[in-house]
Amino acid sequence: MKDLLDKYNSMKSLKTGEIIEGVVVGKSRSAVYLDLGCFGTGIIFGKEYQVAKEVLRKVKTGEKIFAKITGHENDEGYIELSANEAGQEFAWKELQEKKDKSEIVKVKILGANKGGLLTKVMGVPAFLPVSQLSSKNYPKVEGGDVGKILRELQKFIGQEMDVRVLDFSKKDEKLIVSEKIKEVEKTKELLKNYKIGDVVEGEITGTADFGAFISFGEGVEGLIHISEIAWQIIKDPSEVIKEKEKVTAKIIEITGDRAFLSLKALKEDPWDKIKGKYVKGSVVKGKVSKLNPFGAFIQIISDGDDEDKVQGLCHVSEFETVEKMNEKLHLDQEYLFEILLIEPEEHRMILRLKD
Repeated sequence: MKDLLDKYNSMKSLKTGEIIEGVVVGKSRSAVYLDLGCFGTGIIFGKEYQVAKEVLRKVKTGEKIFAKITGHENDEGYIELSANEAGQEFAWKELQEKKDKSEIVKVKILGANKGGLLTKVMGVPAFLPVSQLSSKNYPKVEGGDVGKILRELQKFIGQEMDVRVLDFSKKDEKLIVSEKIKEVEKTKELLKNYKIGDVVEGEITGTADFGAFISFGEGVEGLIHISEIAWQIIKDPSEVIKEKEKVTAKIIEITGDRAFLSLKALKEDPWDKIKGKYVKGSVVKGKVSKLNPFGAFIQIISDGDDEDKVQGLCHVSEFETVEKMNEKLHLDQEYLFEILLIEPEEHRMILRLKD
């Protein structure tokens, strides 16, 4: 009698729409039965079962799942539950387990945008960022043209990929997956054979607007940042270095599974040549190599050539505004500049346009 009374009082506290956890105690062709403890037995059937049948068919007796209460006891004494909510909760629970176990999941690519690839994992929409593609599938487009990158990504639509769950937010319904994460451990092991300062022989496997990719050793993929390709400032890595080109590079940083290398570190530092040659107040000839909101980069021209590759900065404050700077200076044009500050050891030179 006490048990019946407790059950009755518990039933009164249940509200339609609440999420409740239950243990699967039985399955039929079109229904799943859940033990809801003191609340009794729940049932997912009919239309609610059909909505999530692909997920519910995989659940096993004794497994815990979540469901939404859609009604109190029906004529047969079961509490009616929503399979749709059960399916969603089950999916997020499975995703957490796959993430914790770093489990590989096979997915089909459904779409692409300039940021990456679109897919689904257990019915949950997922995003595979470009940065999380393996070195084999990364779109190494010369010049980093967004349109070309998108066309390369669209080639994967309809294909299957092995990925791992990288991160997700159930609250925001966001799921991020990674294809390259499966390479991480292998790369970490290979990088144990190298140290900062090592000089390696490699091949350029592709370029992007931020630098060039290099393969060395037993297939280790590294990055040569655009600032480490040459001593002078360059606009496009593909203008200086080409795919499949054999190069010698120096390892300057190893972080986890990532290696960063430098080409310019193995070349003579042009700043060493100008020590004592220029001083504050000297007037030099320079060519505008790059215009930025904060100023203009000027390539110093020595003895009628630009082989020194030394760059100085003419700050925007010398012109008051960006608009006035752009009126006075034009890309690839030569002008005379006065040196306001020069620190060769710091690779620093500040200039002022000489009227």
